[in-house]
Order: sequence, then C-alpha cells, then structure tokens
Amino acid sequence: RKRESNNNNNSSSMKVALLVTGASAFVAPSGRPQQRVAPSMAVSGGINGFGRIGRLVARIIAKSPEIDLKLINSGAANEYMAYQMKYDSIHGRYPGTIEAADDGLMIDGILVPTSHTRDPSEIPFTEFGVEYVCESTGAFLTGPKVEPHFAAGAKKIVFSAPAKDDSPTVVMGVNEDTYDPSMLAVSCASCTTNGLAPMVKAINDKWGIEEGLMTTVHAMTATQKVVDASSNKDWRGGRCASGNIIPSSTGAAKAVAKVIPAVKGKLTGMAFRVPTADVSVVDLTCKLQKATTYEEICDEIKRRSEGDMKGILGYCDEPLVSTDFETEPTSSIFDAGAGIMLSPKFVKVVAWYDNEWGYSNRVVDLMCHMAAVDAKVKA
Repeated sequence: RKRESNNNNNSSSMKVALLVTGASAFVAPSGRPQQRVAPSMAVSGGINGFGRIGRLVARIIAKSPEIDLKLINSGAANEYMAYQMKYDSIHGRYPGTIEAADDGLMIDGILVPTSHTRDPSEIPFTEFGVEYVCESTGAFLTGPKVEPHFAAGAKKIVFSAPAKDDSPTVVMGVNEDTYDPSMLAVSCASCTTNGLAPMVKAINDKWGIEEGLMTTVHAMTATQKVVDASSNKDWRGGRCASGNIIPSSTGAAKAVAKVIPAVKGKLTGMAFRVPTADVSVVDLTCKLQKATTYEEICDEIKRRSEGDMKGILGYCDEPLVSTDFETEPTSSIFDAGAGIMLSPKFVKVVAWYDNEWGYSNRVVDLMCHMAAVDAKVKA
C-alpha cells in the first residue's frame, strides 16, 4: 500500500517493504475525516503517559481496526491533550478530528475516556475494560513498579522503553515467538534496538556475525537540553542539542543479544546525537563468519524484506536522506547505497529508522500480538 507523506516531499517510489496489516496499517485519509468503529473483537488497549511515544501510539491505535483505545491517562488537561495529539511538528496534523470533551477526547467522533492521576493504582483500567496497556511515562519500567497497574485492573503491560530489570524483551519481527502468556510486563526494547535487530537477524541467519560495532546517528530527543545546561550524570549530554553533535552511550547493540541470543557478547556500540528532529540511522560494521559479497548481502536483505520480514525490515536503493523516512512505519530500512565492504568477511551496513513513528508502530503491534497469543491460550 502507498504511504502518504506528511510533508509531501518524500520519494513516492522509495522501495521499502511496508506492513499492510495490523497496527502498522496506518494511512492518512484524504478528504474529510473518517469515523472509526471499533470491531467487537478488537484488543482493549490503554495508554499511561502522553509524551512523544504515547501520543503517536494513540494516533496509530485510533486508525487501527485491530485495537480499541479505551483510556488515556495523562497529567494534562483534556484541552491540552487534544491540542498535543492534533498537531505535531514532524508528523503533521492528525488526519481526522480531535476535540476535548468533559470526560475525554472525541477522536474521529468516538469518545476516548481520559483520567488524570500520577498514581497508577488509581487509573480506572477496570472501569473502562482496559487489558493491554502501553506504559509510556518512562517512570515504571520494572515488574514491581507496574504492580499498581495490575491492581488497578490492567492485564498486560508493554514498556515503550528498555526494561530496567529482567522483564522479557520482545522485538517484533525478530523474537515475537518467545512471548508466552505467562509474561505480564514486556519491554518493546528501544527504538534503536528495533532499528538494528532486524538487519542483524537477516545477516546473522545467513552468514553469521563473529563480532561487530554499531554506531547510531540519532536525532534529538526530549531528554536533551535546548541550550547549554547542567547534567552531572552526562556532561556532554548537558550541552545544547540543536547546536552540537554529541557523542553518547547506548545499550542498543548489547540489547540485541536479548532478542538474538546467538550474538551475545559479539556486539556493542555508541551513539552520536545530532541536531535533527526525527529519524535516525544505524551503522553496523561487522566481521562475518562466512565469506560473501556486498551484492549478495543486498539481495538477501531485499528477499527478507519482501518475505517473512516484510513490514519490519525494509530495503531502499535510492539516494535518500533522513527526512525522506519521516513517518515511516517500517522498523529498519536497509540502505543499499550507503554500505561498503572491505573484504569478503568485513562489511559496513546501514539502516534508517524513524525513531518515533516506526517504534510506536511496533509498540502497538506488540500489544496486538500479545493479545492474539493470549486469546489462543484461552480458546
């Protein structure tokens, strides 16, 4: 299906495999807004935390037939929540209607109730029938910290960030088959892990990775500073985000081993935060176990992007730049023209990812996947 760009300057012929079913099947409607009617068998979803990821998750759910948005919990007033969801500096206006109501948000003519508490034990999950919760505050990232969510009626929790304990991690398209209904709180890993792992999987499956170093050139995020400020924990991280290239640490490469155990101890990496608002790119330089050519690597990535990894791993052979990938739902888009090879076992491969929209799609996909697996068990 054709992806409609919000800024109208994305290449219409970008050869990227897009997910055409499930939560990622978002298409901005043309003309007047369409009203969404949630099917009776849709997943009962909720959101706690209405920041960058929470708002985009809400947009995606609102346009998905697979999941129904039952509740949003935010510290903000409904009027401000409506404004935040309606307008976005990167992803454009919400392609529908959003209005504030006394008891929630009217999204495409459907009332989505809201609550406003900082205590998760007070969120009315039971009252509104919420079962699968996107936990996107960033404050509750361990099993014990989400116990109040369960006490309030939530059945399952998806962390929209790496877990800070040993909670299981699932990256869609890579290890979703490891999800078990006994798991209550599951991490969707980080945006960078989702941007890297699919490419690692495709390469490791075919040739094996002996060792590798990753660099992500990452767009600015809300944790950074608008002007030079104080950061005792990370001095460089306290510098002006829009005026500097800032070296930083990332656990994304090591985290790949959580979802691809075969590469445990073989990958590590670092980040450069750069002054762009969205879209990042990973550079993986690795030594392979089996000899190959760069052309064979491209062919294999393209094959997987059109086959079993469609919608997760993409393939691009056009000379594109970061803004061309804004609002791209695919997790990891291999750039055939950007990679290089030094010898038959030593290669640099590059993949783009929208660290906001692509990742948010995977959060919703994970919620739907967990519900589907759980339903089979119940049946």
